[in-house]
Amino acid sequence: MTDQTHTTMESHPDILEMRERHARAERAVTTQQGQAVEALALVTGLYLAASPWIAGFNDFSTLAVNNLITGVAYALLLGGFGHAYERTHARAWAAAMIGVWTIVAPWVVAGNVDTTRTVVNNIIVGVIALVLALATASAAGDTDRGDRGRSARMAR
Repeated sequence: MTDQTHTTMESHPDILEMRERHARAERAVTTQQGQAVEALALVTGLYLAASPWIAGFNDFSTLAVNNLITGVAYALLLGGFGHAYERTHARAWAAAMIGVWTIVAPWVVAGNVDTTRTVVNNIIVGVIALVLALATASAAGDTDRGDRGRSARMAR
């Protein structure tokens, strides 16, 4: 008894704003900075996953497993952010938390794994991961703020 009308996406009231947001996100991804951050984040995640075997502390199984899991998670979170750049803000903050965790992991994981080799490796990789994640969060936030600023100007 209710009359349901089916509308197309073209009749959505915010279609112009959504198209502009998508275009702005596409422009951000196609910049050299956006591509460089994405590539560096992928390499950082893959290195973090392989670092116990590269740096030679794979005999510390708890830290090796920790670095493997967090490295894969980091690479998945930030490695392909260009495909959904406008929705990356939350993923970038999760990746930043992985960077912080990587820094403190040698002292927190079970076992006596805080050797010079593990600490130096995790601090350097963790700081790089944190900086890249913050750069991603900043770029994604700029895209979001650009939309809000446009909406506020249109409302005036």
